Amino acid sequence: MNACDYDLCIIGGGINGAGIARDAAGRGLSVLLIEAEDLAQGTSSSSTKLIHGGLRYLEFFEFKLVRESLRERENLLAMAPHLIRPLEFVLPHNGQQRPFWMIRLGLFLYDHLAKRARLNGSRGVNLRANALGVPLDDRYSKGFVYSDCWADDSRLVVLNAVDAAQKGAKILTRTKCTKIIAQKDHWVVNTKGRGSKKSASFTAAMVVNAAGPWVREVIDDSGLDSPVKPVPNIKLVKGSHIIIPRAYKGEQAYVLQQDDGRIVFVIPYEDEYTLVGTTEENFEGNLYDPRISDTEMNYLCNAYNMHMGDEISRGDVIWTYSGVRPLYDDGESETRAVSRDFVLYEHIESRAPMISVFGGKLTTYRVLAEQVMERLLYLDNRYIEPWSTKAPLPGGGISDGDFEAFVEDKSCLYPWLPEALLHRYARAYGTRMERFLEGAKSLESLGAHYGDHIYEAEIVYLIRYEWAREAEDILWRRSKLGMHVAEATVAALEKVLPKLKKEVLG
Repeated sequence: MNACDYDLCIIGGGINGAGIARDAAGRGLSVLLIEAEDLAQGTSSSSTKLIHGGLRYLEFFEFKLVRESLRERENLLAMAPHLIRPLEFVLPHNGQQRPFWMIRLGLFLYDHLAKRARLNGSRGVNLRANALGVPLDDRYSKGFVYSDCWADDSRLVVLNAVDAAQKGAKILTRTKCTKIIAQKDHWVVNTKGRGSKKSASFTAAMVVNAAGPWVREVIDDSGLDSPVKPVPNIKLVKGSHIIIPRAYKGEQAYVLQQDDGRIVFVIPYEDEYTLVGTTEENFEGNLYDPRISDTEMNYLCNAYNMHMGDEISRGDVIWTYSGVRPLYDDGESETRAVSRDFVLYEHIESRAPMISVFGGKLTTYRVLAEQVMERLLYLDNRYIEPWSTKAPLPGGGISDGDFEAFVEDKSCLYPWLPEALLHRYARAYGTRMERFLEGAKSLESLGAHYGDHIYEAEIVYLIRYEWAREAEDILWRRSKLGMHVAEATVAALEKVLPKLKKEVLG
């Protein structure tokens, strides 16, 4: 292994790739992660933003997946209390669909399939006598309330990469893997950076293909399909979301059961908005630019209008986003029945180890990473044992996981910070906010102001530590400030970025 440039090369900078890089670097391996665009630019920034057990998966008897997801929900909430927070979900009962007893049984299992220490259990609710029923249509008289978690998906990816880098991993963004070539006992990985006329090559003792929707493309471009053990296929499924103005008071979310057996979530989003999603539509097209279809737009508006007390139309939609889920193709003809569990494919024909990752979900990324490393390091005692279960993510070392107490403490330390800005910094960076706030005595000491409370100190931090290179990286993946800022702020940021990058990166 020591003769190679790296012990492990990971292709793909989504949640699975970043999670694997973190796990591997924490075990003492030399790690290279290659991402063709920005971290989390694909599927991992386009989810419904939930860390959840997957209540509806119980219908398909996926008890193992739900149990594992519920365990991870607890683990991740402890690891990143700044990025992940509890959220109550209201499930109005519709007797024409799933019967009352089935939902009650499902919620009982959901409460007890795994140990639950941080979240409330489920309960029944009289919607006509409770404020939770106010936003719903009057025909709903009873329902259920249960708990899951909301997460900042793209920041979860970035902080896994940050932790990997702190542990020695090299993270190359905007660098495409063009081909993987098997040698006798290692791999040659050919790459090309964006804007570069020259290619580069690295050697690695092991490779993990965690390219998400591009997983088959990586295999096919490198001629790594196998006649002995056929490589699985993936089912590309688009999920779209719409964002509308804040639809109701309160921090609760709603679960809307649809006539086709699917569910649609209605979730408070970015303080001023409400998120409605998601859909499931087979996808063909540009994986970097999935767009909501007219069918999906109508589906989500209709889902909202059938259950909520007010109505929305396409004209109420402020923004949409879509992502492509790379589901393991298990032969199910109905998309909603396709498993969300992951499959790890080992390329057995090559002497050097390689694993390709198919499927998976945001909630179970850490388990996936751990299992990948256990397979790669089977019987290899040179590296440490699994370590990531309780280790906080960068910024997550908040005392007792008490986020509100953390914010209160920081408000005393930085009384000059506007309340909303302090809260945003705390949510995004946790304890790492000190990296750009330490020693600051006023807003002026944060450097140039580009508008809408975006200051130079934060941007320099994002360039130096979080691989932010373009305004889009900052406004839509490292944050969702793109929902809030004026065009003049975007223009000011785009104008200054080349100068800041040169100063920070050289």
